[in-house]
Amino acid sequence: MKFSLAYEMQRPMLDDHAVIEETIEQCILADEMGFDAVWFVEHHFLTTFSGSPCPEVIFGALSRLTKRIRLGFGVSVLPYHHPVRVAERVAMVDQLSHGRVEFGTGRSAPYEQIGMGIDPRDTREMWDESLSMIPKIWSSDYFEFEGKFWNVPPRQVLPKPYQHPHPPIWVAALQPATYEIAAQKGIGVMALGVNAPAVLEPEIKKYKAAVKNATPVGLTTNDQWLSSIFGLCGEDSKATRDLSAQSLKTFFGPGRPYVQDQKDVYEKLLEQWGGIPEHLLSNFARYVDVEKTPAATNGNSAQSFDLSGGALAQKIWEEFDSETMAERGVIVAGDPEACIKGAKLHEATGVDELQFLMATETVGHDAVMKSIEMFGKYVIPEFRKNSTAPSAPECPIS
Repeated sequence: MKFSLAYEMQRPMLDDHAVIEETIEQCILADEMGFDAVWFVEHHFLTTFSGSPCPEVIFGALSRLTKRIRLGFGVSVLPYHHPVRVAERVAMVDQLSHGRVEFGTGRSAPYEQIGMGIDPRDTREMWDESLSMIPKIWSSDYFEFEGKFWNVPPRQVLPKPYQHPHPPIWVAALQPATYEIAAQKGIGVMALGVNAPAVLEPEIKKYKAAVKNATPVGLTTNDQWLSSIFGLCGEDSKATRDLSAQSLKTFFGPGRPYVQDQKDVYEKLLEQWGGIPEHLLSNFARYVDVEKTPAATNGNSAQSFDLSGGALAQKIWEEFDSETMAERGVIVAGDPEACIKGAKLHEATGVDELQFLMATETVGHDAVMKSIEMFGKYVIPEFRKNSTAPSAPECPIS
């Protein structure tokens, strides 16, 4: 299983320059410590939440400051850009990095789409049309296209990617319908919803079976599944788990970009985390219809439930404890032994790559650097025992 880092470039209490410098320092260390990839979002207008509007620019720097770590567009929002420009920029980064690009794609959300002058109702078709064009641009001497949203007369588009035939293609996915589309098109799934692995396991199996019969949109099939979670490694297991859990709750807190305008968001998050833990169900028994709300069994079964309104679901979600999150693999956090245990929960479900969001507005630079170092020394080597890489030093943390 591969290990990677995700970057929103948060930390709103710092200035832009400090965020950029710290992010680069973290990525250089991640390269040295054996992480497989760094993934950068593309977000716009999300003041205090994300400072990453143009991944290809920071990748220009990282392509020369790192040696082996892969550089992931996580994701390029296709409706915002002419497909020719996307193809050019991704190919240029691939050339600069000597073939280390991962090409993630997506559509973003209505708040950003409207800010860009894009009708949210068009974005599925725009993504589909652009995605059909980009691999052909990379593989054609002269490219031409007539579509609903873009027309290109015969033109030569350079550069071509360094990788042959092109970088692996992915799609950001939050629901089963998108997993199915990914399988049909032969592209990788980036499951960005922060789910307990037991909840995703049936979907991973379905995807892995279906992608074998793909009609690839590119010249190759990418049949990998990536799961995104929150992670942090430190010497004090409980304190580290609590810090990671708080980071996750802040990220999905009321009014934040990933929950705004969503209906029943906290009910859905509870489902994604494996259902209401028994101890919380008992605490809220007088407010919850227990007959309609079965408790999860050791985090191994998703549940459907009937709560008396979104405010109650939000309150239960807020009290979801870090220990249960770690037990279920919603976070992979704690000392190295705890992180190894949590990562193996994901590995057992068929996940090919585990992507961690470590650097957030509530987790400081020093804690992130320490976490990256400890993952590299003690956690990642546990999943590379059959490789020829030199063994890591023995973990001193019990």
